[in-house]
Amino acid sequence: MSPDDFAAKFDVSRETRDQLTIFANLLKRWNRRINLVSGSTLPDVWVRHIADSAQLVALAPGQSSWLDLGSGAGFPGLVVAALAPQASVTLIESDQRKAVFLRTAAAEMGLSVTVHAVRIEDAPAMAPDVISARALAPLPRLLPLAARFARPDTVLLFPKGASADSELTEAHWTWHTKTETFPSMTDPTGVILRIRDVRPRHAEP
Repeated sequence: MSPDDFAAKFDVSRETRDQLTIFANLLKRWNRRINLVSGSTLPDVWVRHIADSAQLVALAPGQSSWLDLGSGAGFPGLVVAALAPQASVTLIESDQRKAVFLRTAAAEMGLSVTVHAVRIEDAPAMAPDVISARALAPLPRLLPLAARFARPDTVLLFPKGASADSELTEAHWTWHTKTETFPSMTDPTGVILRIRDVRPRHAEP
């Protein structure tokens, strides 16, 4: 997928395409120094990382605040910030070098985002409209991390691979959720979980 192919598929402006091109080029340069993503995925960065992140935006239309947990190299957080400039986007990344990359990339892309270089458990309180996490942790470990920020109507978006069903089964022993599953546009074995109303089972009436 080329930048133009991406722009056509996701119906984005030339400005957004150019912002994401800056991002892709920065990622390739920085990846030589710090391990942001697997080097084997860089030749296919527009599909493996950028489009894979961009598909989340349509699953939470009209969002005004978005929290990305364990942002790493900025997927999906920086892609969301480029595609949804109306949203207030916050990224949490505990690795200090990756946090520097996130701030540098956001500045060079002309994006206004907030980056907290802390562990998720130590992040300040907030109540976003959307929470995302990509390749961070299995669902039984991910839900407790997200739950401290989630309102009942907060939308949680988690891309998952072939293990999605088993992760859901395990998580539902201890967590109540309202979950929808959508096929991934970029991974034939992957899905995206859209989750609302997250609460521990012991909190149920």
